[in-house]
Amino acid sequence: MQDKIDQLRTLPVAPQSLFIGGAWREPIGGAVIDVISPIDGSRLTTIADAGAEDVDLAVQAARAAFEKGTWSKAAPAERKKVLLRIAELIEKNALEIAVLGVRDNGTEISMALKAEPGSAAATFRYYAEAIDKVYGEVAPTAENVLGLVYREPVGVVAAIVPWNFPMMIGAWKIAPALAAGNSVVLKPAEGASLSLLRLAALCAEAGLPEGVLNVVTGRGATTGEAIGLHMDIDVLAFTGSGGVGRRLLEYSARSNLKRIYLELGGKSPNIVFADAPDIDQAAKVSAYGIFRNSGQVCIAGSRLLVEKAIYGEFSETVARIAANIKVGDPLELSTEAGAIASQVQLKKDLAFVEQAVAEGASLRTGGKRILEETGGYYMQPTVFDVSPDMTLAKEEVFGPILSIIPFETEASALQIANATNYGLASAVWTSNLSRAHRMVKGIRAGVVHVNSYGGSDNTVPLGGVKQSGNGHDKSLHALDKYVDLKTAWIQL
Repeated sequence: MQDKIDQLRTLPVAPQSLFIGGAWREPIGGAVIDVISPIDGSRLTTIADAGAEDVDLAVQAARAAFEKGTWSKAAPAERKKVLLRIAELIEKNALEIAVLGVRDNGTEISMALKAEPGSAAATFRYYAEAIDKVYGEVAPTAENVLGLVYREPVGVVAAIVPWNFPMMIGAWKIAPALAAGNSVVLKPAEGASLSLLRLAALCAEAGLPEGVLNVVTGRGATTGEAIGLHMDIDVLAFTGSGGVGRRLLEYSARSNLKRIYLELGGKSPNIVFADAPDIDQAAKVSAYGIFRNSGQVCIAGSRLLVEKAIYGEFSETVARIAANIKVGDPLELSTEAGAIASQVQLKKDLAFVEQAVAEGASLRTGGKRILEETGGYYMQPTVFDVSPDMTLAKEEVFGPILSIIPFETEASALQIANATNYGLASAVWTSNLSRAHRMVKGIRAGVVHVNSYGGSDNTVPLGGVKQSGNGHDKSLHALDKYVDLKTAWIQL
């Protein structure tokens, strides 16, 4: 496989256009954005920088397709066929898509293959198979009344997705929205648009009608704002930073009160008790739970809480594993952690290191930029001993930086775990079943792993509480975001 990857890594990438109404078109203003590969800092290609007029054309195309009804009024079984073909085409082109995405955002190829095309294909297949099995309801009304509850597509759905796993997260939003019969306007992150533009081409090839999926690339401050303020978008689903999420809520209030669903990241606690069933496995999983994809994972276990009885040995083991993780060229199969996605993000990560040292955190390993001679953006896996009141223990870094915090009791572990504005993911390691259940109930997070970290599939929802957002991706619950309930009250 490495030979094929090496062939794909050198293929030229043509300048990318917008995909609107089933056709590729240049932005009205002609503006473009350089795509810089984090692998070596080189210019890979350009993407279109869409303005408000381009966004309006995409929304018009989506609305026209929805009203036409070729997709929105098609039988669920017919939509299912197209979605299954999309899944098949993603799988057929998986290596090409994965390499293209890695050149764009720096995720190590071994992870990208599973998390990007692999996950996206599974997501399209899941919702394809689910949608013709979702029913309305008959209400338990009086004898002379028939109450029916219909589930109808909302209309035009906008999705704004981040740069860390664009195809996986994009599929989490696109697939259920399409399955429910909606039309979609998708804005990828300007730092990782290439794989989703390729997805648009595959959707067209699979037979998705014109205008049902539109892709507009561009900057958040222009393209994203135009989407947020548009008066004819019914629902907007977003994954990204809290600051942008707040802005999108403001845009909703200033426009048509479109529904906004937000997944805003986290500062996830990974709690290890002395009675963990396998201490060595817990240490290994905990290290890779933060350092895969260089920590650029929404659910990354960035806070490691360790019971004092095993704190010294356990934290030393984690630091040793971190120091030995192979960081480098993300298109090498042997690489365990790839590049930081951009120079801007790398600077943010290094600034967190400086701040942690200034606040008195103890650096166990890492903390520096490496492989600078390649021109790419690489950083050592970094481990700090911190106290719960330090910035590094409270704020999301989104980089390869782990905070380790000791605790004495179950109650203190819960207190530390919940002492954050976020509530996305978490984990508990213990052999005590009763304790595991108490911790699951006590931790304020949308996901609690027990004796594992990061595992799940499309059968369960992913969503956060507190400032990690609202609504859910994945599972049948994701469909709730993309349908309206309509009541029919029929006098018999």
